[in-house]
Amino acid sequence: MEKYEPKTFIIPELQGISKKQIDMHLGLYEGYVKHINLLREQIADLTEKGADTYHFAIESVRRRLGFEFNGMRMHEFYFPQFEGGPTDEPKDSELGKALAEKYGSWEGFVEHFKTVGMSRGSGWTVLAWDKSGNTPHIWWTTDHELGTLADVEILLAMDMWEHAYMVDYLPAEKKQHIDAFFANLNWSVVTDRFASIDS
Repeated sequence: MEKYEPKTFIIPELQGISKKQIDMHLGLYEGYVKHINLLREQIADLTEKGADTYHFAIESVRRRLGFEFNGMRMHEFYFPQFEGGPTDEPKDSELGKALAEKYGSWEGFVEHFKTVGMSRGSGWTVLAWDKSGNTPHIWWTTDHELGTLADVEILLAMDMWEHAYMVDYLPAEKKQHIDAFFANLNWSVVTDRFASIDS
């Protein structure tokens, strides 16, 4: 069985996000990769031992797959957004214009994204493009696999689980984490994702 391997990210020194925080976060990401492999192995082993006998155990492991797999993938959207260092906001790009049209202005988009990021609890704030509807959406995903939208292209992902910021900030200071996230964004990663979408 082919295994998933953790990706390597070249992350520069960040403003308001410590190396200790990033190193801890990368270790957690590697845990998701490890566990998706373990779950797939468990399903194969239990199936070989007896699919009928271990039907409910296999079913339980399958239910866990979405959490671990999406945990892996969401972090693979998250970390590249810091690679190369911060860039100017792409207000005049095609994506910037589309976001300004939907949210009233570029500033309106940023404000709405940050507001969603302040939702109570752990989760992700995500900007994606709905190809069928030809429109952007911002939403909150809980536990990686709950609240995700089908058939959309993820453009921007902000981790709002406590593990993403609690080395540097208290839970009551998560607004500072959001500001630091935006201060370090390489927006070209986001606009490149948008440009790669098949129309």
